[in-house]
Parts: sequence; structure tokens; C-alpha cells
Amino acid sequence: MDSPTFEPGSDIDGYIIERALHRGGMASLFEVRRADNPMPMVMKIPRMGEGEDPAAIVSFEMEQMLMPRLRGPHVPQFVALADFSRHPYIVMERIAGEPLLSRLPDLPLPYDEAVGLAAKIAVAVADLHRQHVIHHDIKPSNIMFRPSGEAVMLDMGLACSDQLPDLMQEEFRLPFGTAPYMAPERLLGVRNDPRSDLFGLGVLLYFFTTGIRPFGETETMYGMRRRLWRDPVPPRKLRPDYPPWLQEVVLRCLEIQPEWRYPTAAQLVFDLTHPSEVKLTTRSEKLKRDPLRTVLRRRFNKELTRPRRETLAAHLASAPIVAVAIDVAEGAAELNEELRITAGRILATLPSARLACLNVLKLGRMTIDRTLDEHGHNKHVDRLVALRHWAEPLKLSDDRLTAHVLEAVDPASAILEFAEASRVDHILIGARRNSMLRTLGGSVSAKVASEATCTVTIVRDSALRPTRSGRPADMSASRQDA
Repeated sequence: MDSPTFEPGSDIDGYIIERALHRGGMASLFEVRRADNPMPMVMKIPRMGEGEDPAAIVSFEMEQMLMPRLRGPHVPQFVALADFSRHPYIVMERIAGEPLLSRLPDLPLPYDEAVGLAAKIAVAVADLHRQHVIHHDIKPSNIMFRPSGEAVMLDMGLACSDQLPDLMQEEFRLPFGTAPYMAPERLLGVRNDPRSDLFGLGVLLYFFTTGIRPFGETETMYGMRRRLWRDPVPPRKLRPDYPPWLQEVVLRCLEIQPEWRYPTAAQLVFDLTHPSEVKLTTRSEKLKRDPLRTVLRRRFNKELTRPRRETLAAHLASAPIVAVAIDVAEGAAELNEELRITAGRILATLPSARLACLNVLKLGRMTIDRTLDEHGHNKHVDRLVALRHWAEPLKLSDDRLTAHVLEAVDPASAILEFAEASRVDHILIGARRNSMLRTLGGSVSAKVASEATCTVTIVRDSALRPTRSGRPADMSASRQDA
């Protein structure tokens, strides 16, 4: 079959070429239209001419395997493809929005703006990981934002999935990617760790808040390998007003060892959207790079970076965000104890999980709410203290525990909104004894269980759970709904 032309007006399987959008080192993009599909579309075609890099063909094959499997607002909608037996292409949705690349002339961005962008990108990465895909090429030119605000991840040519063969790993020994954003373990051939994407996110956030890439622009293999033992200049050295909590987040993403970074993109989203809850360590205080003795120890430590052996799904399952809704009112002690026992059982088997303790300060619909109680104490502060006190027996490290007092007219809606915004994986909530008001209006736990998009466990007071004989039981009961 003759090779098709890609001039404006050309017809390829019913797709009419409108114009060339981009000609890159691995592929070219064309704006196309089709009479029976009004969606704005682009056609991606690999570079296959004489002397072209064979990686362009392999990465295109990988993208052809991945794109039909991906769903949701954080990737372009897949339309069609043709394989290499004819003229290979992928047709996908053309994103009508702003590319992240357009923000480079504005760097460094205001901290709040950069954090907001990073949080949206982290949400998109978390969504990719839940679909068993690691992107491996996070950089400004591969990210766009829809008019509705969601980040969209482009170019899956270097991505891999634990449900598909990794063609790039099988056929090439040198790492492919964009040097300034490449994670250290990638230089050792490790491609199955989702925390490599968190390193790329850390580079982006460092760059967008300082105007400088943490590892420069080097393209040499030796220059890239230095990040196996050399840490970046702390952002606070470059900008004295750099927020300590933000430096904590950025430097955690840029840790050399994947195990020292955030366990998941969802946990990174949590910290970016709850800055007051970020637990500060010595990272937040750094003004200098690590001393020479530390660098030398890393330089000659052959065991520093080891491949991750678990599947992507197992890794995500081992590091969930668990939210527990706690009632601090009098008379809830027994139920709160049951919640603590249930939370402890879950966390004992998941050492990378983090716990968010919630309480809702209910506001009146028609009244002016006071911040102080009848004793002159701040209600919000008192409840935060009560949540911390509830969690003390769990003996969690500071980086695994947060406390949140939500103010709302509708407690159930507040819990659901928090869970959605914070990418919560599992909600624990207590069910208290029945009353006429709860029977008529519906309980908070019932609404949360019926409307949540994550797993919900309803914990009942063991003293109220009936036995077969009709008498109260002496053990707790829980019901779990997906």
C-alpha cells in the first residue's frame, strides 16, 4: 500500500487532515475532522522515515495498547487507531484548553497558583495509577487543562502498565524520557514504580515555584546519574520566603529513594490541598544541600535503589487514605471506641496508610453561629484537641495522622465533599441508636454509605447490636459498602 500524504485536505480512512499541529522527535500531530463525528480530534502518526529512532515505533505501539484502555477526564478520549500493517495512527480527542507549557514565561508563579496547578496534575496522575498506568514523562509539554479545570495527561508513548507487556523495557536498555524530570531509579532500569511519577511532579513544582529546574538541563548520562547521590539545592536557599510546608512537600517528592517519597499520588494531593496539616521535618528547614559525607555514602551504596516487586494495584492498596468520622458529643464514647478498634485493625495491616480524623461542627440554617461555647472555649479548637485525643491510642506517626473540623449545615454532605476532594479511599463512620428524627430524615451514616464513591464501613455500638435472641450483643458489628 502506498504511504499516505498528510497535506491539508488528505483523506485517511475517512479522517480529513486539516493542518499540522506539531512535529516532534517521536511523532507528528495533525488536526483532523470526520463527517460523522463532530468531536474536535487529532491524529498522531509515528516517525518512520529513513534514519528515524526505532524507539519512536516501539513507543507508538505502547501508546496504541494503552489509549483504548484509558477512561476519564484526565486523558484524551480515544477514537480510533490503525496498526502497522497499514498506515499506523491514533485518533483521539483534541483538548480545548490551556497547555501548561504556556506558563513558562511567567515563572516563578505565585505559590498558591503553583500549588493549585500541581494539585490538579497530581489528581490526574493518581487517576492514571488507578488505571494501572505509570506515565514516565511528566513535563509541561505533556500536560493541558480543560476549560473545566481538570489536568489532562498527554503522550503515553513512554508509559507502562502492569497489565500489559512493557515494550520499552523489553527492547531497550537505555532509559527514555526527558532528562530534567527523570527519576533516579529510571536510570537503573526500574520502570515499575509509580513513585517515579511523583519525582517528576516534584521537579515540576520546584521549577514552577523557583523558576529553576532542580537538576538543571543536563542531557549526559553521567550528569543524570548524579541524582542517584546528589540532592537539589533547597528552594528556601533560592527564595527566602519559600513556605516551609511547601519545601517539605517538594523535597519529599524529590527524595532519591522511592520509599522516602509519598507512597501514592493521592497522598501528595492530600498534602497539597491541606497545607496546614503537612508535618514538618528537617526537610522544611534545609538551607543547604546534604553534606559531602552523605553524598559519598550514597555514591558507593550499591543497594540504594532496588526494584519494586509488588504490582501497581497492590502498591496503591497498601497506602490508602482512611477517613474516620468521629462524634465528640457526650454519650458517644462506646461508639468512638468501636471506631478506634476498627481503624486500628485496618491501619495495623497497612503501614503506609494515613488517617484523617473528621468532625463536623454543625451550623444552624437560620441562626448566627457563635465560635465560643458557653464556657468561652473556641469550639473549633476544642474539637481538634478531642480528635487528637481520640487518635492517641493508635500511636500513629505524625505524617500518618491529620485532624479536620468541618463546618457545615449538613454533616453528611460535608463528609462526602471532604472525601471526594481529598481522594479518600475508605470512610469509617458510626451508626448511633435510632430516633424518630433519624427515621424520618435519614441518618448521616446512611447518606454517606449510599452516596460515597469510595468504600464505607459503618460501625455500630456493640451494646446496641441485637443478637439472635433479641438481646444486645457484646461484640461490635460493621457493615461495608463499596
